[in-house]
Amino acid sequence: MTLEIGQTKEGLRFGYTTGSCAAAAAKAGTHMLLLGEEIRQVKLMTPKGICLYLDVEHIERYEQGAACAVRKYSGDDPDITDGIFVHAHVQKTEKQGIFLEGGEGVGIVTRKGLEQKVGAAAINRVPRQMILGAAEEVCREAGYSGGLKIIISIPEGRKLAARTFNPRLGIEGGLSILGTSGIVEPMSEKALTDTIYLEMKVLRENGSRMCYLVPGNYGSDFLKEVLGYDGKLSVKCSNYIGEALDDAVNLRMEAVLLIGHVGKLVKLAAGVMNTHSRQADCRMEVLASHAAMAGAEQKSIRQIMHCVTTAEAIELLKQEGLLHTVMESVMERIAFYLRQRCQGRIQTEAILFSREEGVLGETGGAVGLLEKIKGEDI
Repeated sequence: MTLEIGQTKEGLRFGYTTGSCAAAAAKAGTHMLLLGEEIRQVKLMTPKGICLYLDVEHIERYEQGAACAVRKYSGDDPDITDGIFVHAHVQKTEKQGIFLEGGEGVGIVTRKGLEQKVGAAAINRVPRQMILGAAEEVCREAGYSGGLKIIISIPEGRKLAARTFNPRLGIEGGLSILGTSGIVEPMSEKALTDTIYLEMKVLRENGSRMCYLVPGNYGSDFLKEVLGYDGKLSVKCSNYIGEALDDAVNLRMEAVLLIGHVGKLVKLAAGVMNTHSRQADCRMEVLASHAAMAGAEQKSIRQIMHCVTTAEAIELLKQEGLLHTVMESVMERIAFYLRQRCQGRIQTEAILFSREEGVLGETGGAVGLLEKIKGEDI
């Protein structure tokens, strides 16, 4: 039975993430192992605050373990994982604690720059917390203080992963267990760009002449936690950089400061204004061409072109002593394309960062604009 969670204002149905499926399966498996009761439905509270009641299928029980699965439901989000089963195998261990592993069809991280370390299962931070928290809840209920091992698997994962960008991102052998809220929130492209416009319009009509543009949570967190600026005047623009800049011009903003991760915003140096990987992925082409202009040897240029993540490419540039020079020329091109998109009608600046290096590059007026927007943000 498919759970209908609700719909957006546009009538699009919500779904739930692979992370929610994994946590629910782990909770059901732990319950059956420790309490000896076979259950066909499990209750799961998501980080979004929405309570799910998910059906449990493919149940197996034996002396030292239990296994079951929960079916993924993506609602109206176009997602190749819709309908797949996420399995959890739970067994007792002599060692204290709860240990989480990836099994069949769950990818392994092979490159630096992702949420998990190289060699770890591609189970992101929030789903990890959900899975472990669900198992801990049952342990408390059962009065169990021993050890558990939980193995998450997706039988169809390896086959489906070939249709995703996982191999290019450095995730081999399967899918990632994803989700930050536990809920899949579908949104049409028009609905999303309308939301961006509305957020900026509200700022403008409340007297703000400038704002920060951040593609998502990484940029928002960096703005507040690293740069130390309040994000009340920030607008999340997702991958729609060009549309957000158009909105700023049409709303007669005076200036916008774009702050984002290098893996996304480096594409701007090639004039790419929709940064979704389905639209374009020119990250290595940009970095390799600018490395060539900076005097990199042919071998290094080839190595950059074969990198999967920008973290890898940046490490190579550091080793060659070219990172500063390359980022300077990259930022010059970004500044050019930002001005071109806005036809010089508003001030446009940008700051690029990475988790490992912090600020990697900034356009000429970025620091000054930070201070100006801060003055408006008080």
